Amino acid sequence: MREIFGFTARSLQTAHPVPFGALIVDTRTGDRLMRGTNAVMRENDPSAHAETRTVRLACRKLKRPNLAGYTMYSTCEPCPMCMANALWARLDRVVYGATIADANRFVMQIHISAKDVARRSDMPCTVVGPVLRDLCTTLFTHPNMQKAFQTWSSSK
Repeated sequence: MREIFGFTARSLQTAHPVPFGALIVDTRTGDRLMRGTNAVMRENDPSAHAETRTVRLACRKLKRPNLAGYTMYSTCEPCPMCMANALWARLDRVVYGATIADANRFVMQIHISAKDVARRSDMPCTVVGPVLRDLCTTLFTHPNMQKAFQTWSSSK
């Protein structure tokens, strides 16, 4: 979790800061497969959440649509779209930092927990979180991120 926090925190010093980052690692060895950040505003794509982008990149790298044997770490609890994507990708486990409620203090959210999405699925996936919640929540409160949120809300 600290690795994806640090990777995501570096975006706060760029022209496109984001609080959402994801990292996929081998569940058994912990070896990094892929990481990414949210690019919704940068790519003008509402599906370009950190988790879905990282799954896409990881599947492309492995040349298969199945990530069984891998775990995703996310700086924030995956939204229902991202959690469903993690399930379809067959990830073993999803570990998150900040919660959907934490994120909702700053940006709109769909209020369905990742654990609830996983529980309602036929696809097994362990959901763990929040982990290092306070640390991950600082991504939302950073002054550069606060300025970006004002831009995001004015681009409706």
